Amino acid sequence: MFVVLLRFSANRSQAGAWMAAHKAWLQRGFDEGVFLASGSLQGQGGGAILAWGLDSAALQRRLAEDPFVVHDIVSAEVVDVALSKADPRLAFLMETRACSTEVSE
Repeated sequence: MFVVLLRFSANRSQAGAWMAAHKAWLQRGFDEGVFLASGSLQGQGGGAILAWGLDSAALQRRLAEDPFVVHDIVSAEVVDVALSKADPRLAFLMETRACSTEVSE
């Protein structure tokens, strides 16, 4: 499982121009079952994504397609979390799932 922190960069003022494309990119991640949750960092510092079911290289390729990353609106920090315990409602996160979602070319 990965926690992705998208922290605003110096080009933050350009976010409005790319917001629709960024939201479409996020939705694709949800539609493909890779993104489980997303939201804003408090204090307007950027955003966060909970990603699951792909390996680090596939996640990096996916992040490189985010219009906010492409246009240097945010920088992406990826935290790889190896879960050892989870609430029963989140037990599926403990499962190993082969990466079946590839980034489109």
